[in-house]
Formats: sequence, C-alpha cells, structure tokens
Amino acid sequence: MGYPARSVGLPGPVFGVFAPGAVRFSTTFTSDASNLGATNDGWVVQGDSLYYRLYSIDTMNEFVPGLPNVTQRIGGGWSNFTAVEVSQTTARTTAYGLRSDGTLFRWSVIGSGWRSAGSATGFAAVKSMALISKTATYDTFLANTRGGALYTIHIPTAGPMKPIVKTVRTKTWQGFEKLLASKCGNYGTLLVGIDKDTKTAHWYAVGRANGTATVINHVSSAAGRYGAPVYFRWGSTPDIDPLNGE
Repeated sequence: MGYPARSVGLPGPVFGVFAPGAVRFSTTFTSDASNLGATNDGWVVQGDSLYYRLYSIDTMNEFVPGLPNVTQRIGGGWSNFTAVEVSQTTARTTAYGLRSDGTLFRWSVIGSGWRSAGSATGFAAVKSMALISKTATYDTFLANTRGGALYTIHIPTAGPMKPIVKTVRTKTWQGFEKLLASKCGNYGTLLVGIDKDTKTAHWYAVGRANGTATVINHVSSAAGRYGAPVYFRWGSTPDIDPLNGE
C-alpha cells in the first residue's frame, strides 16, 4: 500500500508500511518531498482502531525505518465505520467519519487529539464519498448511493454541523465502491470511480458543482486491474493541495 504523491524515484508500491490486509480504509495521505526522498502521513483504520501513520521513503521509493516513522493509535470504536477522511487547510484540520447506520461524524484535529465537532444522520445509503472542496469556511463531498444517485454534501465549518445535500445525478452511479477526487483546472474535479466487482476504474472531468446542472464528462476507463481492497487519494502539503470543485 502506498504510492508517492510526487515522483521521487522509481514508481511502484512502498513495501513495509503496513502489514498485508491490516488496513480497512484510509484518509488522504500527504507527501512532503525533499532531496532525500519524502515523508508521507495520513490516518488509517485497522480493526477497531484509528491510527495516525507517518513514514519516510528514500529517492528510490523504498521504506526507510530509521527516518521519521510513527504509528500512533488515536482511538477505538471504529468497527462499524465505513469511511474516514481528513480535510487539511493552512487554517484547520477537520476529520469526518461515516458510520454504517448513516451517521456522519465530524472532529477538529489538534495535534494528535480528535475533538468532537458534531454529527448528522441520514447518510445510510451512501457507498462512497470523495472530498472535492475545502476552504476556510466549508468542506464539500461528492457521494454516490446504493440506489445510483450522486450528491454533493456541503458542510459549513462554523456552528453546529448542518450538511446541505444537493442532487447531482439521480441514477447509474451505484456501481462504484470507491470515489476519489483531485483538482482539475481552476474550478473542476478529476473524479475516479472504482468498481471492485469488475475491477474497473472510470475517470470523469467534473465541472464546478452546481446541482443537476453540474457538467460531468467521462474521460476514460480501464478494466480488470482495480481489485485492491483499499484505495485512497494522494495529496500534498495543505498550502499547495487545493480542492475547489464547489
């Protein structure tokens, strides 16, 4: 598990970061490259626990145990969760977790501590959700449902947690077990949908989120190679990792 956000050597997996099969799901991992390689970090759920993971690779993308290498348990109670993501900006770090009963939780991350910042119900139909926007005042996810719909979930950072849900599409999106998103242009998103049943990935260029008027163009697809148990987004340091899809 693990590919560098910026190429610092040979492409390919980084072995030795996690035990095989240990990670159930992951946040975005960020990569801070240097002349010596890179330091990568993020959060993962293993079993019932959430962990912060920081590790170093050299210029050949090989794991270096002697350099910064941290595995820190944050807390338990994650057995019934299906997703976790962390939105990092220069001003804040905000985490979200989706529980299998449809409750979406939010935390403020300060150092190694996660402080509750509210929750909202009504998301039991969600299969996957990808962060597409993060600003000083809000986060926005693009989520697909088991019934095939595609929605934006807009969450202001101030005050009580009150997500604003808007329909983007009403059908055909149920096949994706995982959505991943990155910035595309000034106001768009490159969205990847992964169908683990067919081991197929589809790439979409998504315009600025605007409800059912959102422009979505299918770019390409690749079949038969996407059956890994865990997929996650690679980002970079918060000051140079914008997401502005809404």
